[in-house]
Amino acid sequence: MSENDKIRAARAAAADLSAPPERALRLGLGTGSTAARLVDVVGEMVADGFRCICVPTSRQTRAQAASLGIPLATLEEVPTLDVTIDGTDEITPDLSLIKGAGGALLREKIVASASARMVVIADRSKKVSTLGAVDLPIEVNPFGLRVTVSAIRALLPRFSDKKSAPTDVVLRLNGEGTPFVTDGGHNIIDARFCRISDAQRLSS
Repeated sequence: MSENDKIRAARAAAADLSAPPERALRLGLGTGSTAARLVDVVGEMVADGFRCICVPTSRQTRAQAASLGIPLATLEEVPTLDVTIDGTDEITPDLSLIKGAGGALLREKIVASASARMVVIADRSKKVSTLGAVDLPIEVNPFGLRVTVSAIRALLPRFSDKKSAPTDVVLRLNGEGTPFVTDGGHNIIDARFCRISDAQRLSS
């Protein structure tokens, strides 16, 4: 998605936002490059008087939103949200998604589950017929990491429908070559399925 496409998608998603007459809109803010453009747009709306209180899904999003003067809260303070807006890495016609390449997937899921509605920002480049062209990020507890990796690796042949293509499970590293750590203190495993044969069964 080009930068202009991200901005247009963010503005389109924000165009439908409206606060209830009696209170501010309770809005979940996603994480990633596309979600960051949405935060920019919400910042402009707040500067123009739009009433909202936002729950960010990562420290990165929180810092950006705070710098724009967007009112912020946590799920402990605002446990139910009207809507969450976030990006995606892949999306199929039945609206199955791969998310989490930015490393905030657990918090993104928790915030989304607290929302009455979820809006996903995506352009045609993210549309696929079958999930799996991008690696599937899985947030895992560092405790027993080797056991978890082995369990995930065992799933690859069961759920990849491209048997001749290379599959793999990789511990995500940061720029210093040490394991990437999420805001929640977890690691990320990137699982390469190539094509996921049954996304619904895999997710359960």
